[in-house]
Amino acid sequence: MLTGQLALVAAAAFTGAALYINIAEHPARLGLDDRALLQQWKPSYAHGYAMQASLVIVGTLLAVAAFFVQHDWRWLLGAAIFFANWPYTLLGIMPTNHKLKAIPLEEAGPQSRAMLVKWGYLHAARSALGAVATLIFLWCLL
Repeated sequence: MLTGQLALVAAAAFTGAALYINIAEHPARLGLDDRALLQQWKPSYAHGYAMQASLVIVGTLLAVAAFFVQHDWRWLLGAAIFFANWPYTLLGIMPTNHKLKAIPLEEAGPQSRAMLVKWGYLHAARSALGAVATLIFLWCLL
């Protein structure tokens, strides 16, 4: 039972961080001028990536462990949805991330801003995946 509770905690922490980015941090950063926008996004992304990637790995492994303990298929469903953040990030968001990281601050402008607006929408899908996984883990524990 503890493994499932910890999987829920990891998914909820991930979802809270992801939602914070989409609801508070990214909209606030979009209020900056183009150069400051890109300058703020670069280190923020690097720190957020490390934290969120770790939470997905830990939460997925804990959910799989909960499945083996409880033999409840819903843990595997939640684990699969939670883990989907990895391929989605690598295939769906990383191309935009690499382009943004390659832009020198001196070249920030309307194009980098448009890419960061797009990035916000792409990131919202990560928030949704985390929220769905969190709800499934909660369902398993009820």
